Amino acid sequence: MNEAPLSLATTLRRLEEIVRALEAEDADLDRALELFEEGVVALRLARERVAEAELRVQRVLEEAGGDLRVADLDV
Repeated sequence: MNEAPLSLATTLRRLEEIVRALEAEDADLDRALELFEEGVVALRLARERVAEAELRVQRVLEEAGGDLRVADLDV
């Protein structure tokens, strides 16, 4: 059964929850490893969603016939 992908906002919220849980002093090692693994997967998915969005924006600008100037959005 295919589930709809989580939104970027939902993925980022989950990443924040994972970070908070990992920063808690009462997390045992096994749970911390599970959370870390989940966080790595969530981060990969978030990066993929951002890359897809960047491609869509680039495609829209190209189709609009405007001059395309690509610049990093990293702040």
